[in-house]
Amino acid sequence: MSSSFLPVWFIGNAIDASAVLITASLGAFIAFGMRLFNFGGEGQIYAGGVAASAVILLFQPLVSNLSGEVSALVLIVAAAASAVVGGLLGAASGILKKRFNADELLTTYLLSASLVPLCDALVTGLFRDRGGSLLASEKFASALTLPRILPPSNLSLSFVGALLLVAAFSVYLTRTGAGYRFFVAGAAPGFAAYGGIRNTAYTVPALALSGALYGLAGFFFCAGTAGRLHIGFSGGAGWDAIALALLVRKRPLLLVPAALLFCALLAAADSALLLRGLKLETKRFIEALAIFTAASIHIRGNGNHV
Repeated sequence: MSSSFLPVWFIGNAIDASAVLITASLGAFIAFGMRLFNFGGEGQIYAGGVAASAVILLFQPLVSNLSGEVSALVLIVAAAASAVVGGLLGAASGILKKRFNADELLTTYLLSASLVPLCDALVTGLFRDRGGSLLASEKFASALTLPRILPPSNLSLSFVGALLLVAAFSVYLTRTGAGYRFFVAGAAPGFAAYGGIRNTAYTVPALALSGALYGLAGFFFCAGTAGRLHIGFSGGAGWDAIALALLVRKRPLLLVPAALLFCALLAAADSALLLRGLKLETKRFIEALAIFTAASIHIRGNGNHV
């Protein structure tokens, strides 16, 4: 790769990575807003990406006969599939919480973790490109991927989609009656109950929406960043999303700069690995330091009530 392309490549890739992180952290933010824990983000991202990829690969053989409008429709269906799969995983934990008072921290994690081996089996079996050496599907046709914005980087329209999701939820939270009730039910359940707002009424919808956003993050990665499905692609994004959601607390718009800064740090670490010969452990240390800092800020901001 020519050195003249490196700044564009790293900057574009950092912004692109933030799209997945913004979407996933919005999912974590919504769960936290209702004082719930969705620890199944890793599995929900993975399952959402597999579902979206299944839709894309189904239409892949027909791509030469698909018009631009039909290709766009396929992407919409793929995005919907990813959101539905993630949402169902979240909703299942919500139902268990509401009906049986099962701890959602455990159920979200266990339900999602149980799907990881199944997703691995699909990637390495049914969806694997037998003509390649990677544990991955064949590359998606360009007509069935999200358009790139800043070549030669991976930056695609997924970043625009992530921005729209954050903006839409922020408007919902601050400008609508339903959003106000959602905010009050999570922030002050006693006051909400006094006003006739039942906190438990939001348990299933909050976890379902949280899971749907995690699943959609999987779609953004497969159809945007990678342009294919490969094994274990979530790569810790679900846990990073939790750290960012803790950092911004009750201000969803701050997810955008927080994710951009976090991904810029990781991109700088990647650059150092590639150009300066640093060890892989250095990148892991930078990532761990960023997550630890986010958690420390959250604990400090909330005093002893964590």
